Order: sequence, then structure tokens, then C-alpha cells
Amino acid sequence: MTTLYDELAVALRAEQPIALATVVEGSNAGKKLLVPVQGECVGTLGDPQLDHAVSRDARGALAAGATGIRHYGAHGEPEHDEVTVFIESFAAPPRMIIFGAVDFAAALTNAAKLLKYSVTVCDARPIFATPNRFPAADEVVVDWPQRLLARIGPDLTSRDSICVLTHDAKFDVPAIVAALDTDVGYLGVMGSRSTHRDRLARLRAEGVTDEALIRLHAPIGLDLGARTPEETAVSICAEMIATRAGLNQIRPLSLVETPIHH
Repeated sequence: MTTLYDELAVALRAEQPIALATVVEGSNAGKKLLVPVQGECVGTLGDPQLDHAVSRDARGALAAGATGIRHYGAHGEPEHDEVTVFIESFAAPPRMIIFGAVDFAAALTNAAKLLKYSVTVCDARPIFATPNRFPAADEVVVDWPQRLLARIGPDLTSRDSICVLTHDAKFDVPAIVAALDTDVGYLGVMGSRSTHRDRLARLRAEGVTDEALIRLHAPIGLDLGARTPEETAVSICAEMIATRAGLNQIRPLSLVETPIHH
């Protein structure tokens, strides 16, 4: 007989995202519910309405890659404390898609791997996009950006990032247009301010609205005084972290009086 833990083991071996919800306080303490991204749940927390509420929240936690405690009423009512449920997410690592097989891409790949990203480097030029140049990348793709995003874009979530480093309108404009059709949480574009002004004009000519352009982080990265590719990679990753935390004003912790951990 297949058990809940058997189903969990199968999902983990296949690297499929899945969440395990456990009642830790309440009348059905110890009851478990296994929640896949799609399809039927396995197990029960003791009440169908509670199962429904928790499965909804567990899928939201999976999308965010979050693990934590939630409180409910006996029948899944929000903002009650009769039942405490621990939702543990087994999510795939967030993805970073880097367009442009340049020196900055190699440094950014190394930095992103420290943050546990699964990194794909994409460039349409086969002479540059080689595994030997990007040994830390999980995948090196020789293709046009818009073609790659046509394949993987629907699966990208707010946990994922796209970084456009090409400096070439024939690459970066199609990449940005395609990236804006995804749900990535961070979309950064490299280039000087004058380059970016020209890029914005080209994007508007392609029909991109000003509302959509607000999503662009350009010039890419935080103002850390970075000069080298490695320092620039740190500034990009720092901006990604700040964006994920919802911060738009960055200061040294020594000057901040609010809690250190958001």
C-alpha cells in the first residue's frame, strides 16, 4: 500500500515541488496533508474545509519557496488559532536566466550559485555560449532569448530572475519584451543611462507600455561603487535580495533602527 511518505519520496526523487502540511496543535495533531503543485492531495488534516484552505496556502508557499506556521479555525477559517499547521515546502531552487555570454555573465553565475540559484546562460552566438566558459552554470543554451523564453517562460515564477547583459539591441530588446510576459520577480538590464534611454525608445516602439517598463531594474544592480565583473555581480545579487524583501531604500545596518531581519 502506497503511503503519504512514499508519494513524498517519489516527488523528491523526481525533483518535483511539493509541500507537506502537518497539524502541530489542535484536535487532530499529527495529521498530514501532502500538497502537489497540481493534482490531488494525499492525506487529510481531519476536516475537508481545513484541507482545502491549507492546500491553497501550501501552494502559495510553494510558489514563494516558503516554509512556516499557519493558524486556522477548526474548519479552515482564517485568522483563528484553533488549529496550528506547519507547512514545509520542498521547492525547486529559484532560477536565474542570464542573457549574454559575456565576462559579467561568468561572474554573475558564480555569485548566483552561492545563493542556490539554478543558472542558465543563453546567447545566440555559439562561439561565446560554451560550457567551458561557464563551468558553474547549470545549463548553457545557444539560442535567441525570445525562443528560450517561449519554452520556459510560462514556468518562471516570482522567485526567479532574468538578467539581460548583452548591450546589443538585437538581443536585449527581444529578450526584454519576452521577459515582460513572464512572472519573474526580478528583471535587470545592463547598460549605461544613455544606452538605456535608447533601449526604452526601442521598447516603446515595440509596443511595451510605460507601466510594464517600471519592472525593469536598469541600470542593473545597487550603487556599491562596483568596477570589476565580480563586484558588479555582487551589486546585482544585492539588488535581487533587496527586491525580494520589498526594499527600495538601502542603507548600512549600522544606520537602521528597524529589525535586522525582515
